[in-house]
Amino acid sequence: MTEINAMVAHQDAEGGIVLRPEVVDESFLPDGDVAIHVEFSSVNYKDALAITPKGGVARSYPLIPGIDVVGAVTASNSPEFAVGDRVVAHGQDIGTGRHGGYAETARYPADYLVKLATLSAADAAAIGTAGFTAAMSVNAIRAHGISPSDGPVLVTGATGGVGSISVDLLAGLGYEVVASTGKADTHQLLRDLGAAEVIDRVPGPDEKVRPLGKAHWAAVVDCVGGKTLAYALSTMRYGGVAAISGLAGSPDLPATVMPFILRGVTLAGIDSVLLPIDKRRAVWTQLESELLPKHLAQITRDVPVREVADVLGAIIGGGVTGRTRVAVHDGF
Repeated sequence: MTEINAMVAHQDAEGGIVLRPEVVDESFLPDGDVAIHVEFSSVNYKDALAITPKGGVARSYPLIPGIDVVGAVTASNSPEFAVGDRVVAHGQDIGTGRHGGYAETARYPADYLVKLATLSAADAAAIGTAGFTAAMSVNAIRAHGISPSDGPVLVTGATGGVGSISVDLLAGLGYEVVASTGKADTHQLLRDLGAAEVIDRVPGPDEKVRPLGKAHWAAVVDCVGGKTLAYALSTMRYGGVAAISGLAGSPDLPATVMPFILRGVTLAGIDSVLLPIDKRRAVWTQLESELLPKHLAQITRDVPVREVADVLGAIIGGGVTGRTRVAVHDGF
């Protein structure tokens, strides 16, 4: 049997969770049609929750986290994939119920995988689940019929993975982007990504969220939830749409029905986990063409997989900006 280097999360008797490097046997991995030599993974909020006590995403331990998996096929029982194909896998139960990307080898059913045509493994990992979710959010706004001429688009949590790539994509498509962040030292970065305006967190600390406020936004990409989303909804223009994918602030929504019934606002939920594989592959085709982020290098930093635990701890507290790509192939 082949031995594999992996970062494995274990739960102790007191409910604490420890992530540590281990050498595991290949039989540790679940069955699957395709084996992958993992080159890169990434850091996402969900990865941090997977090693957080009562984080609510991990189904059992021991677990290899890493919801993003990018690498090359080493063995395949599927006619769809051949040895050497460059692939990306994310969603479903990867990194939460099935071992994920923080290991040298992964194994999945063929319908978990997307074959990459032009993207490098490094760029695909920099995009990852966060960029995929951003692309889905942009698609929801466009599908709703919102065009750049309809007015500004608010992006909350704009320095996070989803937020920063959303700013990049929307600005590249010609939208007037207003980026909201509580990190004063990132304003120039957001302008470099294309934001027309950068504002503080919304609502302000002394600002009351009204059932209906002054209408500002043609659309919203929200990664925060809670009062932030309630404020965004109350200040939407007539017929606007809010594409929501995160709860970094709160899972609660302290809002009223007023924006929906008086301004015709639409709340569009963005889920990248259970999206069917045909639609998942179609979005990745867009990410390799019209929705390829223009500023990946500016928002991406690298960390060896052996040091990923420190970054996972920081992301829970909002201490991570942009995307963190995890080097697996030479990170142990």
